[in-house]
Amino acid sequence: MEEVDVEPAVTNIPAAGQGKHLGFAWGPGGILVYETHHQPKEAKGPGSPYIHEVRKDEDIYSPILRKLFNESHHIFVGLQTIRDELPSKNKKPQFVSVSKNYRSIIRACMEELHFCASDHPSNLIWNLCEVLFIDAAPAGSLLLHLLDWVRLHKADVDEKTREVLQSESPAEHHNYWDVVVSYVLQGRLEEARQMLVKQANIQPAARNMYKLMDTLLSKMPFYNPSGTQTLTEFDVKWRHWHEEVDRCLQDNSFASSQHLETICKILAGDEDTLLEQKDLLSTWYHFLVTRLLYCHPTVKPTELHYYAQSCLTMFLETSAPEPLDSILLAAFEFDIHQVIKDCSIALNNWWFVAHLTDLLDHCNLLQSHNLHFGSNLREFLLLEYASGLFTHHSLWQLAVDYFDHCPEFGHVYLELQIERVSLDTERKALKVLRICEQRQMSEQVRSICKIMAMRALKNNRLGSALSWSIRAKDAAFATLISERFLQDYCSKGTFSDLDLIDNLGPAMLLSDRLTFLGKYREFHKLYGEKRFTEAAKLLLSLMMAKIAPRSFWMTLLTDALPLLEQKEVLQLWYIVTHQIPQNIFPIQDEDIEVTKVELLRLALARNLAMAIVKEGTVEA
Repeated sequence: MEEVDVEPAVTNIPAAGQGKHLGFAWGPGGILVYETHHQPKEAKGPGSPYIHEVRKDEDIYSPILRKLFNESHHIFVGLQTIRDELPSKNKKPQFVSVSKNYRSIIRACMEELHFCASDHPSNLIWNLCEVLFIDAAPAGSLLLHLLDWVRLHKADVDEKTREVLQSESPAEHHNYWDVVVSYVLQGRLEEARQMLVKQANIQPAARNMYKLMDTLLSKMPFYNPSGTQTLTEFDVKWRHWHEEVDRCLQDNSFASSQHLETICKILAGDEDTLLEQKDLLSTWYHFLVTRLLYCHPTVKPTELHYYAQSCLTMFLETSAPEPLDSILLAAFEFDIHQVIKDCSIALNNWWFVAHLTDLLDHCNLLQSHNLHFGSNLREFLLLEYASGLFTHHSLWQLAVDYFDHCPEFGHVYLELQIERVSLDTERKALKVLRICEQRQMSEQVRSICKIMAMRALKNNRLGSALSWSIRAKDAAFATLISERFLQDYCSKGTFSDLDLIDNLGPAMLLSDRLTFLGKYREFHKLYGEKRFTEAAKLLLSLMMAKIAPRSFWMTLLTDALPLLEQKEVLQLWYIVTHQIPQNIFPIQDEDIEVTKVELLRLALARNLAMAIVKEGTVEA
């Protein structure tokens, strides 16, 4: 966890003073810590006036690590699709491939952060877990994988080699023998032989001695897992070679060259000589792999913990192990749960343990003691990681897929976290809404739509507000906005957002007021197309249905004026006498022009007269 101070900038959070009390408040991304005003009698000195924000997963704000989160998200989703019906053995190559993909993006991101990517703890630990747990190499192959692991994470010898070879006289360079011995310690014997040729060329008198060393190096057997040789046959061949190395030491074949004798003792697996190379080995686990190479090349996985513990003790002597040492030791002991626990404490974000645990769970490696523990541990770590992503303005979208693949609590967590996403723009709101709709999160859908509808209404964007309220299926809010549309029409004489109103379709049935708005707009379209009879019938039906707001009746009747003057005789007087409230025509009203009322009365009277005449004519 990293801390960010509100004011002033300090390097760490102060402990509570003597007798003082600390208060704290949880937030979605961290904790606020402060000293309270509570002052017991024994309290001394003033309290701290500052508030400190302790944030978790601060790495999500690093641009380079965001690349790690984005790219690993695709690998994670792909891993979830590996079919469960395949036997574990058939899926092993796929899991190893997934692990390597994870390591490649760790490596790329660490290089961008200007770390030594090969020696970064996260890459180191992941690679070892891949060798021991996921690939699960057997005896013989195990050592080969461990050699690759050490070579990958101890690459300084290659830099020294370039420096030596670029000099005028490589064999006389001050790092020459360090390079040769380092190659031998890593089992890179072919490179060691090529370097020794340069020394032999400048020492003709010692050429036979160098030739003997070259023979020993060339004859050292390495197990070939893809060959026809059995592990027992390899062990016999290796022992014969080892006896030959021992004879050379007993015969003092290299007594005249301190460096060659040191190399010979390393080949013989002499522990004292190996420990003398601490500077070149630099770590106890490098010492472990070199010791296994020259003493126990057929080591079994079950024997690793014994050699690892002894090498740690021998190499560190009285020094206390670092957290990384404890993690690697737990891995060599095949204690997966301890590895995960220690990584959770030592590493500064949940990315590593969440993805590693997920992969191990897919490999069925976490269920050794409890069938449910592995899945629960996986889900807990994924939930923690995804919750951290949700505090970021863009990474929250990645978190959704992680919650989707947490079968027990993922949906609940998503419901809680989605409410914390800031709906800054309509585009972002639509993204959140689509996520909720796809997961049948009806309450969250309604909440988002209401928020956006209220915001649009506040900004007088009636079309957007109506669209959101329809999406929320909120009849009350749709009624409110429909009335606002009608008020706007009364004041302006035109409708805004015609495209939306024209295409309401079945949505207009959400509320009576919305139905009226849609039908009233339809009336205007018919009138504009000079389809007066249809327009009048629609207007008549609207009046008889009584779904128009009371305040809008006068507008409806005013709209009827031109229709009453048409040649088609329409019996609208019935509406006036039976449907319209009696007080719709006040004698004096400041809000209604007297002239308009009189015109309406006149038009209705003429319409009635025409209807009577026509009816009498038809009867005759």
